[in-house]
Formats: sequence, C-alpha cells, structure tokens
Amino acid sequence: MKIAIIGLGYVGLPLARLFATKYPVVGFDINKKRVCELRSGYDCTLEVSGEILQSVLVKENPVSINEKGLFCSNNADDIKACNFYIVTVPTPVDKYNHPDLTSLKKASETVGKVLSKGDIVVYESTVYPGATEEDCIPVIEAVSGLKFNTGFFAGYSPERINPGDKEHTVEKIKKITSGSTPETARKVDALYRSVVSAGTHLAPSIKVAEASKVIENSQRDINIAFVNELKKIFDKMNIDTNAVLEAAGTKWNFLNFKPGLVGGHCTGVDPYYLAQKAQEYGYHPEIILAGRRLNDSMGEYIGSQAVKEMIKKGIPVKNSDILILGITFKENCPDVRNTKVVDVVNALKEYDANITIYDPWADPEEVEREYGLHITKQLPQRKFDAIITAVIHNEFNAIDLLSLQKENSVLYRFKTGK
Repeated sequence: MKIAIIGLGYVGLPLARLFATKYPVVGFDINKKRVCELRSGYDCTLEVSGEILQSVLVKENPVSINEKGLFCSNNADDIKACNFYIVTVPTPVDKYNHPDLTSLKKASETVGKVLSKGDIVVYESTVYPGATEEDCIPVIEAVSGLKFNTGFFAGYSPERINPGDKEHTVEKIKKITSGSTPETARKVDALYRSVVSAGTHLAPSIKVAEASKVIENSQRDINIAFVNELKKIFDKMNIDTNAVLEAAGTKWNFLNFKPGLVGGHCTGVDPYYLAQKAQEYGYHPEIILAGRRLNDSMGEYIGSQAVKEMIKKGIPVKNSDILILGITFKENCPDVRNTKVVDVVNALKEYDANITIYDPWADPEEVEREYGLHITKQLPQRKFDAIITAVIHNEFNAIDLLSLQKENSVLYRFKTGK
C-alpha cells in the first residue's frame, strides 16, 4: 500500500502520522503555509506533537523508494504513484445551513487527475448517506476516465477525531470501514485494522457507514439540546441546573450531558447533513431540526442573560466593559471552526458594549480572518463590568476572577471549571 492523504487538517494529519509508522505516506494539502510548517515539524492544530511528527517525517517521497514515512506536499504530482487515496477535507455548511461539498468535490478532482487503474479511494469526510457514490464518484469518473468498480474502487471510513483529546487518539478509537465491493471492503478494513489498535467494524455498505457517522453527532446534538432547554427552564425557576444534573446523575443510566454552545466541525454541522438528505426523500426531521434550532439559539441566550443580570444590578450596558473567556468551540484546543461564542459576542454588540475576548489557545489571525474579531492571548490586567465564561480552558481555572471585577459587576458562569 502506498497511501495519499488528501487534506492535512485536524483529521488528515493524525491519520497520516499513524499510517506513516508502517507505510509510505504522502500528505497532500493545497495550503502551502500549512505544508511548510509540517515539514518543519510543527502542527498548529496541536493534534500531533513536534516529537511524534518528527519521528515519521521524511525528506524524500517515501512512495518512490517504497519505504515507510510521511512526506508532506502541496504538489499533486507527488501523489501520482500512490494506490490508496484517503480524502479528509472539511465538509461544512453554508450560511443557510445547507451542506457545502465544495472542498470534497475539488479533492475528488485532484484524485481523479492522478488515479490509476485498480486504485482505491476512501472518504473520511462527514457526509450524508449516498454522497460518496452520488456526488464524489461521478467527479472522479469524469476526471480520470476510469469506470467505478472496474477501473477504480471506493470506500468510506468516517473520521472520529476529537480535537484536543489526547486520550482518545485515532488509533484508540474503533474505526468503521466499508467498500464498494466485497473485496474492496476487505482491503480497506485490513489496512485500517493494521494500524488501529482499537480494531475495526466492517459495515455492510458505504451508505451504512455514512449514515452511522451523521447519527453519532446528531444523537449528541439532541441530548445537548435537551439539557440546554432544561437550563432555560431552571433559570426561570432560579434553580441551579448543574446541581440538578449532578443529583440526577446519581442514577446508573442517566446520560451525563451538560449545557453548552454546540459548534465545531461535527456536532454543530452533521445534523444538517442528515436533515438535508431526509428532506430530499420527502421527510421533514422534526426532532433533529428542533435540537439544532435550540442549540443555535444558545449564544444569543447567554448574551441576553448576562445583560439582564447587569440591568438588575443597575449597571449601564451601553459602553460597558465585558470580558469573554474563550473563543474556541471547545476547551483546551485551538479549533475555532463554527464556534458559537461568536453568537454571544454579536448579541452583546447590539447593546454597544465594549467586548474583550481572552483566549490563550486560539490564533488571533485566524479569528480575525474568519470572524472579524480581535482577541488577546494575554489576560487583561484591568477590571470589567461583566465577565462571561464561555469556554473553560484549564488555564482559566487558575484565574482570580474577583481581581478582574469592578465593585459592582456581573460574573456569568455559563461554563464552569473543575
């Protein structure tokens, strides 16, 4: 096996690193800056440490000499000699929450240009059931001139990367696999099983594997929506939601979900992929979309609740100084994709408040580019009218919040630390 990984982000790089321990691997990404950083042994996503990355990096294309190792490149010619292509590009939604397959189709074009007879293409990007065979394969056929399941073959193995999680790494999470023919399925499964210590589960079809991925995160989204709704209810009743959940959690089969801002690349997106496909089949998914609406409303809710607390204390909201702790979509990682903290900021801006965002993990340039927001990586040494804990990085647990509060101020703890 000579493996090409298409897309070296949060999913592609850890996978490429893992395969490179046993196989010749070329990691391809169109972002030249990203490739240069990786070649130097630095991963800005912090998913792969410099030491581990350096242990598999090679300076010469390993495919050409058939030796194990990882070679990173932004030149598509470097993946021509591969025979196993794995696509790990992002699959977001657009501003209308419709699935955006632009990157996936462009990646399929890239693969189609270098594909040879008998090669296998595996997709890991989250999609709706049918996308691999209905949207991606036709692109490869058109570009390569090869016919599906005779000239080339395909598989689907949904990614299960959890950004920032150093315990449940890619090799420690059971991998779902599938293939377009029984023989292809066995080959795909054997390849992943050779590096994934947690083992594999061979699904009976590509569509089953695709569906399994979108329901994983749709289920989580709905459960979080439930506890978010509980928070809204208990806030009105002046009951501590966390205390309620802690008490209920003493029962053995109670599901331990906490209120939260649901953003990121999976849980805040995947339900829309399933909903889109369901609607194409004439079914309107009520529970899935209701959960999405509720979770998407939480940013504005947090902003409005903080403002209400300020008004109760007689704090003028206009021109007030508000500190928001955290901008990433989850704690202890630099990932700002689809972060819902932005909704909190936008809600507060409607009151003409002065917003300061402190996050030691996020990249200020990326936040500025994606959201037009200025953030600081240094804790401000001044006092604020209100502080909102939106994300709980470990560093925040050591902050003396009282030292940052004015004499008459509000501390709104939406997220609480350990």
